[in-house]
Amino acid sequence: MTDPSEPQPGTLYLVGTPIGNVEDLSPRARRILGAVDLIAAEDTRHTRGLLTRFAIRRPLVSYHDHNKVRRTPEVIEKLKSGLSVAIVSDAGSPGISDPAFTLVRAAVAAGIPLVPIPGPSSALCALEVSGLPTDRFSFEGFLPRRSSRRRARIEELREDPRTLIFFESPHRLRECLRDLAESLGERPASISRELTKKFEETRRGTLPSLLEWVESEPPRGEFVVVVAGAPRADAGLSREGVSENEGEEEA
Repeated sequence: MTDPSEPQPGTLYLVGTPIGNVEDLSPRARRILGAVDLIAAEDTRHTRGLLTRFAIRRPLVSYHDHNKVRRTPEVIEKLKSGLSVAIVSDAGSPGISDPAFTLVRAAVAAGIPLVPIPGPSSALCALEVSGLPTDRFSFEGFLPRRSSRRRARIEELREDPRTLIFFESPHRLRECLRDLAESLGERPASISRELTKKFEETRRGTLPSLLEWVESEPPRGEFVVVVAGAPRADAGLSREGVSENEGEEEA
């Protein structure tokens, strides 16, 4: 009988890594990373620093947007030969707005077993502290860089009742907020930056007020923007006219 706590031959492990605070690397993640035959990393220098912190020494190979087409068949062949492989991103869960998705899809097509090793997620952390509804949400990743395409995508989301979650870079945050405010108006929203790090911060307000803050005090860091969904005319009532939660037991 195989030991589930040890890496299995020919298995791809998707290992979540810290989004800032290294203490968030789980004991299970440390054990898997310390025992697999190979680690595929978005940035080998960044990952080597993390591994060194925990005295983990395993072979590393780069896997990122610029080499994933060439590297994917190489990693798949290693898995087929019986090697155990872990894939990590620079931060958070691999495969979520991340090049690891390409390898995951190829592994699925090849019938290779996949095992997720859960870890931190900046999108969910930002949602948790936003103060906005968490029962239904849509993770949109990065909006398009070109302003015309970005505005078009925001318009497509205008009537979505779910809470919306976006990633954004420092140099595009102002333009992103301006387009969101122009299209969605006074929607409640939050901006989280540097999550789990020393200067972690979350600002809450309306889209226009958050835009005003960014324009007056341009913040630094990587950002997660959370925006309330479109207001629902039924105010939480089902089509039958009764509360959707009526009759449900309390959690």
